[in-house]
Amino acid sequence: MSVKNCDSFDDIPLGSTDDTESCQVPEREGGSAGWLTVGGSILVYYASFGVMNSFGFFQNYYKNDFLKDSPVAAIAFIGTMQMALMNSLAAVSGALCDQYGVKYLYAGSGTGTMVALILLSFLQPGQFWAVFLTQGLLMGLTIAFGVQPALTVVGQHFKKRQALAMGLATTGSSLGGIGFPLMFERLVPIIGFSNALRMAALKIGICYTIALFISTSKHSSVNGTRRTCSSLIDFRGFLDIRYSILCIGTWFAILGIWIPSYYIKSYTDVAYPGNSVSQYFLCLMNSCSILGAIFGGLVGDRIGRLNLLWPMTMLSGYLSLFLWTYGNSLAMLVLFVCIYGFCTSSITALPPSIIGQITPNDRLGARIGAFYSIVAIASLVGTPIGGALITNANARAGYRWLVFFSGAALAFGSLFMFASRMLHDKDLRRRW
Repeated sequence: MSVKNCDSFDDIPLGSTDDTESCQVPEREGGSAGWLTVGGSILVYYASFGVMNSFGFFQNYYKNDFLKDSPVAAIAFIGTMQMALMNSLAAVSGALCDQYGVKYLYAGSGTGTMVALILLSFLQPGQFWAVFLTQGLLMGLTIAFGVQPALTVVGQHFKKRQALAMGLATTGSSLGGIGFPLMFERLVPIIGFSNALRMAALKIGICYTIALFISTSKHSSVNGTRRTCSSLIDFRGFLDIRYSILCIGTWFAILGIWIPSYYIKSYTDVAYPGNSVSQYFLCLMNSCSILGAIFGGLVGDRIGRLNLLWPMTMLSGYLSLFLWTYGNSLAMLVLFVCIYGFCTSSITALPPSIIGQITPNDRLGARIGAFYSIVAIASLVGTPIGGALITNANARAGYRWLVFFSGAALAFGSLFMFASRMLHDKDLRRRW
């Protein structure tokens, strides 16, 4: 049998049935530059997505103090606006990363996020629209040009272990979801909300600076293939039915995925007044998400990323529909928070690596970005819809429809993910 060398794992799709012995691939990929880039992406995710992942703290603080006269759904809209802008601009930021690399994008994103937090620190209580413009719009815009490139640049270094590498990068968001709330909880009573925000801005600047020095990218302009501005947004991936169906499934999953992190504390405080555990729920959920992201990357690379994604999404929905709904003790809610955080990390970590299986490397950022620009709509409306479904914020039964909406959206999304898996290969034993 003749053996040929391959430059990368692009020539061997994970679900391929071809004779892979005819194509010899280097055993190692990434190298020191690749793993340092993963480290840089973790720092960027920590300093960007991690801040957004901490909005449960802001939601509670604004509701009870800083914006106490504003509706709960309106406050939630600040957080979802951040998420929506991050996703809707992913097509552009990912394509810019493909073409120019991450240096300028990281510098702009880090500076913008710091400026947004510093401006927020000078606002007075009750200024809802000023908070919305600063934290919702400005921070969302600047974070968008850090998060997507941080994921794209990892995908440029890895193919065989792409799910693991990308999963590790996304753990930064969970680490930030632990670090920032704990920081604010400790510092706000001592130095005040404004000074705590300035300390957070300093920490973000340090993270981005380190990431700038240790991250490397393989942008297309190096090879003389500079693209025009009109080609930065690449929606041709939707011509692939597998990509389109996966996007629909992810859209529904994102519609319900963030609801527990926004509302589980207020629900628990109503159901179990005076408890001392609910303030740690967000940190607990993010801690379990770190384990889940690493697990998802390792297992996804071994058994197939779609093979893992759809059952984890379905399980997340059932956890909301049954364990959260019918849990009759505080211990059951703690169990829900832990398992839910573990499962949902796969929903955020695995889709980009799945897209990487069916996308050329030089268009990876643009295709992932186009995917999440559609998902952005769900991230914008999901949590406010859930808030609007609360019929009585002071009674446990008033949260019934919010919980049902979250679980149903996740379970419904898993059906489309399963359909995408079947379109790849009807044999579920295949590694897809």
